[in-house]
Amino acid sequence: MEKPNELDKKWGKLIAQCWADEAFKQRFIADPAAVMKEAGLEVPEGVEFKVAENTDKVQYILLPEKPGELSDEQLDGVSGGGGRQCYRKHCDIGD
Repeated sequence: MEKPNELDKKWGKLIAQCWADEAFKQRFIADPAAVMKEAGLEVPEGVEFKVAENTDKVQYILLPEKPGELSDEQLDGVSGGGGRQCYRKHCDIGD
């Protein structure tokens, strides 16, 4: 598994390339797993990826899958707002 900083750099580079190159973005939308692999990102077997692009008129909200039983530590992270929160064109990474 990659360190979070390395993973963030790879994702940042992929997103920046999508913004700079329309053909690349269209390829990412059409086949995200292939583009992610090319970018050096881990792609689990049997998992399907879909890309949705936010605009100034349409914003997508990701509803995460329902977890199994949560530990007290995990519950504290959820109730305390820990984790990544993304909305509009801004992402906050919690502690």
